[in-house]
Order: sequence, then C-alpha cells, then structure tokens
Amino acid sequence: MIEDSPWRTPRTQTRRTPDHPPPPPAATARRRVATATIVGSALEWYDFYLYASMAALVFGKIFFPQTDGATGTMAAFATFAAGFLARPLGGILFGHLADRIGRRNVLIITFVLMGVSTGLIGLLPTYGTAGLAAPVALVVLRIFQGLGAGAEYSSAAVVAYEHADENRRGRQGAWPALGLNLGLLMSSLTVTVLTMLDEEALLSWGWRVPFVASFALAGVGLWVRRRVPESRDFHDSQKKQEREAAPQMPFVTLLRKERRGLLVVLAVSLGYNALSYIFKTFSLAYLSDFQDVSASVGAFGITLASAAALVTVPIFGWASDRFGSRRVLAVGGIASALFAFPFFVLLDTGNSILIWLSLVIATGLLAPAMFAPQGSLLSRQFPPDVRVSGVGTGREIGAALSGGLAPLAALAIVGASATNATWGVSLVLVAAGVVVVIGAAFDRGTRTASPPVRGDSGADLTLGPAPDREDVRAGRAR
Repeated sequence: MIEDSPWRTPRTQTRRTPDHPPPPPAATARRRVATATIVGSALEWYDFYLYASMAALVFGKIFFPQTDGATGTMAAFATFAAGFLARPLGGILFGHLADRIGRRNVLIITFVLMGVSTGLIGLLPTYGTAGLAAPVALVVLRIFQGLGAGAEYSSAAVVAYEHADENRRGRQGAWPALGLNLGLLMSSLTVTVLTMLDEEALLSWGWRVPFVASFALAGVGLWVRRRVPESRDFHDSQKKQEREAAPQMPFVTLLRKERRGLLVVLAVSLGYNALSYIFKTFSLAYLSDFQDVSASVGAFGITLASAAALVTVPIFGWASDRFGSRRVLAVGGIASALFAFPFFVLLDTGNSILIWLSLVIATGLLAPAMFAPQGSLLSRQFPPDVRVSGVGTGREIGAALSGGLAPLAALAIVGASATNATWGVSLVLVAAGVVVVIGAAFDRGTRTASPPVRGDSGADLTLGPAPDREDVRAGRAR
C-alpha cells in the first residue's frame, strides 16, 4: 500500500538552472541524508535523554536543597519539563527558518545549540558550591537544549521524507526515529556504566563526563550535517513563491490555511510523548524511589529496549510502506493502551528479568510502532512551504504539554497515594493511547497529489522522478 500526500509534487527530470545547481547523484544524496538524519539525530537525542536520565537519578541530589529523595527528584523533573516548555518555541522559530532558508541550515544551527548547551551543563557548579545560582543555570541551559530539540525531529524527518522515493517514504521517514533510538541506546549505556560507580563518585564527577564529551560529539555531528543536500521540495517551494512574489511567512500561512493538519500532528504528539516518557523516564524514577530497585537495573532495561528498537524501527518503517503508516500508528496506540496496567504489574515484581521485559515491550516495541510511522505521516499533512513549521509546531506543542509534564504528573500521582498506587498512571497511559488513535484517524494522506510546478512559459519546473504508477492509480481511485 502506497499512501499519497495531498501536497506531494509529481516529479519529472531534474533541470539545471542558475539558482538551482544540479544535486548530487541520487545514491550519494540518499547516503548523505541517511547519515545526517540517523547519526545527527542519534547524537542530538543522546544529549537530550542523558539529561532525562540524570534528572531521574542525580540532579535532584546535587542541584536542589536536600529534603527527601522524591521531592528532589520532582524538582529535577521540573527542570526536565522546562526543556519541553521551550521546545514549541524552538519548533516555531526554527521551523519558520527551515521553510525560509532551508532545512540543511537549520539542522546545523540546532545541532550546535544542543551540543554546546549539553557540554556546559557538565561544567556547572552544584547547589552546595553555588547555591541558588546552580539550579538557575541548569534551567537556563535546559531551555537552550529544548530550543535545539524543538526543531531537531521535524527538520530531520522532513528532510528524510522529501528525499524519499514514492514507495519508500515510510522507511526513510523512520530514519530520524532510528537515530533517536540509537541516541537513547548510547545514553542508556552511558548511564548504566555510570550507575556502576559508587554513589560518591557518581555525584561528584562521574555524571559530568558524558556531558562534557558532548563538545566532541558536536564536532562530529556538525561535519556530518554540513554534507547533507538541500531537498528538492524546498527548491520547488522557493521557485513557486518567487514566481508569485508571495511573502515568505510560513508560520502565518500555517495558522491561516493548515489548521487541520496542525491538529492531526498535535494529537499524535500529545498521545505518543505521554506514553513514551512515562515508559522510559518516569519508570526509572519509580523503580528507584518507590520500589527500592537499583538504578542500574532500570538503566540496563532501557539499554535493552533501545537495542530492540534499532531492530523494530526499520520493521515498522517497512510496515508503514506495506500497510500504511496510519494503520501502523493506530495499532501501536491501541497496543500501548492495552499494556498500561501490565506494565506496572511487571515493574512491581521487583524481579530484574520481568522489569527488563516490561521496558523492552514498552520502549523497544510499542513506542517504535508509534514513532516509526510519524516521519511520513506527519510530513504529508502539509505542503512544502510550511512543512517543517507544521510538523515542528504541532509536534513540539504536544511534546511540551504531555512529554514534559507526564513524568511530573505521574510522579505526583504515585506520591499522593498512601500506598504508592500506580493505577492512576495507567489510566493516563490508556488515555494517551486513545489520543494517538484519534490523531491517526484524521490523517490527510488519502488525498491526491497537487499539480506540478510550472514556469512562466508553461514548462514543467518540478524536480525529480515521476510518481509511481500505483501511487497515481490510488490517488485517482480515491
């Protein structure tokens, strides 16, 4: 099954024009895009998830006045949420820039912003040394992290989608998801090693090492992303706007004309991020603070789940091309809702094997089932001239409302219970799964493609290969 985007421009052969130099060979372009999206996303999300893990395990003890462990962890999660609250601004600002100056340029800017912010966190003094200035500086750097992360996925997903062949949008759209899980694997492996240190070493210097290492990782990612070619859809969009003398205000156009697509992206993001971050972030704090399970057990479970996701993400990307990304996403949402109560039953056993099993199912199987299809599904909700703005704005507002606040709310729900009951958190997971299914149901990917872009003389200026015949037949049938 091949799903159309209502905004996908049919392709003819690439034409050389003075303002549009010939792109690299298709195979070379695909390799560069794959490397830029997978490796770049891996390094950027390594930084982001490293903070999440340290917020659950370390920051509450060194950046905030000491009361009880749960209160310190909640304060650390509040700084984690601050990064999410900054992500919509990053999605709006850098999405607007990506639709105006190009996806490649924004991928470079956001990577530098994330890498430098993460490295500086590793150099911060603790509360015992600097007092209130320490948590304030932590929040500021976390906000800069959030600004960079706010445009990371949307830009990478759109670049992968716009360089994809007609029948491989699901697989190539899943590249950023693959990079994200590679980053999560790197981060969880790092945390697993760090939690093997004694507590004094971890709290004094151990936690700083991976943060400072981000300075070096940023250099690697910058080199990778400088080599990515600009997308053809972006060049088509620029050419169309030049002919029409249209003002380039992507965010304004998005709000005026593309509200339905924005709501689809928002719904999917709300549900997915609540599920994902409760599964892989709140669970670490829950095991450590309420079940007296060693931090290394939870960290290793996330490592196993991340390794599993490296296998399942490409499978779900393929399934998105075969069965439709809307169906794959909906099945993932339904399965996650069904697993909401068994998830905590397995965690509450205190048995390492069963804890690892629950984390592998949740983060290594169910989350990828919802995440892998998003690259293609979210991108096709918008025309090229507002595509990054649309994906970035809708996704990051949803992430701020659910991903940043869901772990904090879950911690409050469990902490407010005299018996530390988790059924309230399970209900949150069920509701989040339902929201994912609702978002998938309103996917706009069943419309036919828009007409080709033509110059003043009537010549077809559209770039790239012609659409697949099956794609055209499916559009006509619809």
